[in-house]
Amino acid sequence: MSDTRMELVDDLLAGDYRALARAITTIENRQDGYRDLVATLHEHTGNAEVIGITGSPGSGKSTLVDKLALAYRERGERVGIVAVDPSSPYTGGAVLGDRIRMASSVGDMDVFVRSMSARGSLGGLSMATADAVTAFDAFGMDRVIIETVGAGQNEIDVVRAADTVAVLVPPGSGDTVQTLKAGILEIADVFVVNKADLDGADRTVTELREMVGLGNDVTPILDHSGKQGRGAGDVAAGDTTPDNGAADTTTADATPNDEAGWTPPIVETVATRGDGVDELIAEFEAHASYLDGTGRRAERERTRSAEELRRLLRSDLNGLVEAEIERRGGIDALVDEIVDGRQDPYSLADSLLAPVEDCLTERTDE
Repeated sequence: MSDTRMELVDDLLAGDYRALARAITTIENRQDGYRDLVATLHEHTGNAEVIGITGSPGSGKSTLVDKLALAYRERGERVGIVAVDPSSPYTGGAVLGDRIRMASSVGDMDVFVRSMSARGSLGGLSMATADAVTAFDAFGMDRVIIETVGAGQNEIDVVRAADTVAVLVPPGSGDTVQTLKAGILEIADVFVVNKADLDGADRTVTELREMVGLGNDVTPILDHSGKQGRGAGDVAAGDTTPDNGAADTTTADATPNDEAGWTPPIVETVATRGDGVDELIAEFEAHASYLDGTGRRAERERTRSAEELRRLLRSDLNGLVEAEIERRGGIDALVDEIVDGRQDPYSLADSLLAPVEDCLTERTDE
């Protein structure tokens, strides 16, 4: 790594916010030396708790993230936020307007907000998100919050990047069970019914309770057991009485029961007023205790590392293929061969990958 990059690492580790900003810019733009930069920072990570916030557009993700950051700051914790915005399929640009709804932390240096374009990623996260989390972690942030694009069913990447995932479900979102079958609700460690002061909130909570009660019908993405356990309190914010009428003595500090597994709790919030935020944080802490107490955190870290390796390999392989395409005259020249009937897409794809396959075969035969 160059002396300039090494100086950048030293400044970041020393707590220089300008160095943090430059490092994330280097990472996001994939500038020369970014891989060495991330590799060096990686050995200084492992202390930050990473929280993913996802949900449909308009569910109030940015406002809730803002209030979460404010609550964590009141506890003396430093917060890094990666807000991923959808990018245009035509220009690749993005509005990056999340900061407009994160006004509470303006001027607070210990809340660092970085907006990123998804740049066409279907998984709801920018390709650089995981690397930005690495930078935040190495910098010494206590909490890193990832807010996803919220574009629909493809918010799966967040479950591989975060320790705890909260899925926001706005009131009046229709048949929640049907929404589950359609996509993203399967990834939740915590369900959040935001805008709970609106009509339809009670019905949404009821539908979610019924859905959680389906147990094994809810297919987990990572490590939800599907067994009938509880979170720190699968009751609405402010409600301390479970369904059976007995007092709920479960707290966020209780030792999780691995035999029961983790059942996603449901929390009602009104993010614009900060209502329910403390209860939501308690559920995050309960899930963190569950991960630590059951060994599931190590499993998630292994899964995260495996997915990161696959992501890098896909990216690098794509770069090799793009270079081969350019060597053959560019994508338009290859398309002309298909349109003119000289080649079919499958044969052409095989020929583009053949040099890579030959190299791998040669190494296997050694």
